[in-house]
Amino acid sequence: MGGMDQMIFDSHLHIIDPAFPLVANEGYMPPAFTVDDYVGCTAELGVAGGAVVSGSFQAYDQSYLITALDNLGPSFVGVTQLPVSVSDDELIELDGHRVRALRFNIRRGVSDSLDNLQAFAERVHELVGWHVELYADCEALEHMQAAVCQLPAVSIDHLGLSKAGLPLLYKLVEKGVRVKATGFGRVDFAVSQVVKRVYDINPDALMFGTDLPSTRSPRPFNAVDIEIIGNALGDAGARKVLWENGREFYRLEV
Repeated sequence: MGGMDQMIFDSHLHIIDPAFPLVANEGYMPPAFTVDDYVGCTAELGVAGGAVVSGSFQAYDQSYLITALDNLGPSFVGVTQLPVSVSDDELIELDGHRVRALRFNIRRGVSDSLDNLQAFAERVHELVGWHVELYADCEALEHMQAAVCQLPAVSIDHLGLSKAGLPLLYKLVEKGVRVKATGFGRVDFAVSQVVKRVYDINPDALMFGTDLPSTRSPRPFNAVDIEIIGNALGDAGARKVLWENGREFYRLEV
């Protein structure tokens, strides 16, 4: 642990290692952000575990993720992107490498609509217990609301991204959907108010993450983002959002 007085489970971080395959998305290729870079950036934050999330530019490559998890150690788990054609054996192997969730990147046009992926999500959950993560503007999920609620376990990235999507976000939280308190520089609303509202609806729903290295974000992560959680929720609420909720949802066993 670093110099802060709470432990953090970083539920959303990216590792971008140019030693592994990268695919330009919408013409964008991210700068490198290695495990060493991440460890250096978070040394003073109290990060004691986290979830490495596959980005659009990593497509279906698993080699970077397995290597990153090996290097970060047993308190870190993975969130990956996979084609529907993935075999049961591959899923079981990835689970053995501490991959714990399947990401559908609707925002960047990498994944199909949820209608086509519901059976996939159910298959993966039944086989290896993984949940689903959605990267989407919550406003764009309006027509998928029923499908989202039928997923066995699901979280939404970056507080749903848009003010216009907040009414649906709150409805989904009422139905048991989890929400990542991440990417504060990506949203167009007052974060502290939304954090309070989501917490009031379901204290187990929110999971903090740094979103490092904040690729394509108008404002990158800053340590003040942690203070926003504490100021909005107080010590007990902050402990749930910064540590307990993420650790429980990702089934961290260490």
